Amino acid sequence: MMKENRSKWLVTGGAGFFGIHMCQYLAKNGFEVISYDRDDFPDSEKMPGIEIVTGDIHDHAKLENALQDIDYVIHAAAELALADPDKINNTNGEAAFDLLEICKQCGVKKLVFTSSCAVYGTPDSHPIYEDSPINPMGVYGKAKRIAENILLNYQDVETVIIRPKSFIGTGRLGIFQLFFEWVEEGRKIPIFGDGENRFQLLEVTDLAHACYLAAIKGKDKEVYNVGATEFGTVNHDITAFLSHADTGSKLLHFPSRPLKFILSILEKLKISPIYKWVYDTADKDSFVSSEKAIEHLGWQPKYSNIEALKSTYDWYLGEGKIMAQKYGTGHRVAWKQGIIRFAKYLF
Repeated sequence: MMKENRSKWLVTGGAGFFGIHMCQYLAKNGFEVISYDRDDFPDSEKMPGIEIVTGDIHDHAKLENALQDIDYVIHAAAELALADPDKINNTNGEAAFDLLEICKQCGVKKLVFTSSCAVYGTPDSHPIYEDSPINPMGVYGKAKRIAENILLNYQDVETVIIRPKSFIGTGRLGIFQLFFEWVEEGRKIPIFGDGENRFQLLEVTDLAHACYLAAIKGKDKEVYNVGATEFGTVNHDITAFLSHADTGSKLLHFPSRPLKFILSILEKLKISPIYKWVYDTADKDSFVSSEKAIEHLGWQPKYSNIEALKSTYDWYLGEGKIMAQKYGTGHRVAWKQGIIRFAKYLF
């Protein structure tokens, strides 16, 4: 890293779950980094080397000022799946063009975009490769694909796309907070179908490392999948995690079709935070090949599925439960559980 220690970085969405880890990763390795986010950077996460600029991705004048003398941009600003669809389309998709135009004016060397495996939809074959068919699921997946197309066709700034699997780690609440709460209380954990499908996760610091390498080593207009390389079936990984938690929680299998039907109705009635991308993939294989990132970038994840779940849960039992007192639609807050809060008493 010594050759690049004089470079300056900017992370859009720098005060979000992933953005904080990305900024900290860069600062710990001696880089100057700007967190650019409409939200302030949490005091507890601040550290030397991180400059904080509070601004919206749509505030072009402030963004241009922040991008002066920046070498690399990690573009992680995004509305999450529970947000208003128009905001998702605008921020996650169309805003990429204006950002690239400003990067061009400011002489940015390269922009790395954190996309999503939601752009693949629910493929029939696995593992998923970078050239697998694209069939975006939901407003979120479609917006990410819009941004990808903008980046892949923009010629005046080098761009690299990272497609991560669902990532967890310290600071992650959202839907995982629901899961951890049930586990802590010793509830039975509903499993869609027989649980023999393989579902891959990714630890957030492994994602930060992949984005750094993509900026330094990634070729212009390349796409890289990243996910844990050690993972098993839902039954295997969650059972191992529940053994670690040691609260008496056990798996409880349900037929997938009626469970999905019920959740789809609850989603339409807006009384459940569990959206289609979550429940529609819960009983399916879902894993990518990370071979390209490993070969081209020299990336290697440190965490397995089980290790990532364990470390995130251990964090949740302390600081996470305090953070979960705040509600919203992001990853670093609890989600309002609606009718799901009452459903857990059936288990």
